[in-house]
Amino acid sequence: MLSILSKIYGWIMNVRNHLYDRGVFGTYDLGARTISVGNITTGGTGKTPLVAYIATILAESGETVCILTRGYGRRDPKKRVLVCNGEEILASQQDAGDEPFELATKLLGKAFIVADADRVSAGEWAKREFGVTRFVLDDGFQHRRAKRDVDIVCIDATNPFGGDQMLPAGRLREPVENLSRATAIVITRADLVDDVSALRSKLAELAPEAKIFSATSKTRVVDPETGAAADATGRKIFAFCGLGNPDGFFRLVKRNGLELIGSKTFRDHHVYTRSDIAEIEKKAANAGANILLTTAKDAVKLTEFSFEMPCCVLEIEVELDDPEAFAGML
Repeated sequence: MLSILSKIYGWIMNVRNHLYDRGVFGTYDLGARTISVGNITTGGTGKTPLVAYIATILAESGETVCILTRGYGRRDPKKRVLVCNGEEILASQQDAGDEPFELATKLLGKAFIVADADRVSAGEWAKREFGVTRFVLDDGFQHRRAKRDVDIVCIDATNPFGGDQMLPAGRLREPVENLSRATAIVITRADLVDDVSALRSKLAELAPEAKIFSATSKTRVVDPETGAAADATGRKIFAFCGLGNPDGFFRLVKRNGLELIGSKTFRDHHVYTRSDIAEIEKKAANAGANILLTTAKDAVKLTEFSFEMPCCVLEIEVELDDPEAFAGML
């Protein structure tokens, strides 16, 4: 039954794309150069650190940058929320959504951030209000109403094509052949697999005109209260997260030479409760851990809780194999 539904879903997505390609469905120019960053699968692909990386490049080049995002999981998905005005965070995590709030904390002084399901309308508003010269569409590959100048797709090296099946049987949002409309493909988490050469060859076949980059993760462990670096070397770590790809996070912890002795996963965009924290700390203590470690995305939802055991954050920044060519494309 799931395979039949997957075939129907893939057919629907192809028809939808065909109607956009033929101009039956309209696309709208936001009035400024627009860079889309998206996925072809559901779940985490390391997209948020790449969005922050792109926004930083543009801001440091003197552009007025605005990130347009749907803000998945926020309290009122129909409401337009100005998450950050470039200098201050103006919305709570609940009103902004996980990723927009995380981006706001990383990009203070660098970007406006607007959460709105209608990114065309939000872009027109932001252009009028703030004089935006560069837009970044967060999770924009399937959001084709907004015209883009650069279409970047993130492919997770640890699970490139989501089981090679469309939703709901697999994690593909649309057939892999549609990667052909990408301007560039970024292979994320390339440092968590032995070799990406076969994947690069496959992607070159699917998207012969796209530039292909490999991205690795630069990490540091920080104290979330002070933002200062925390030394986790030699500590016994219990890690937890609510991500689309939790295994990638745990593998990254181990790759950095940290001693991971236990872990706990929650659903993507999980909203933490006091009982969750109690369960995490109990499991950590039983495992013999002396420090907790989580992600920046999870950390923004934990500020109201106190921990008996130190709880640190693994912050992730993107490093690309050809940063000059990537920046030039933007």
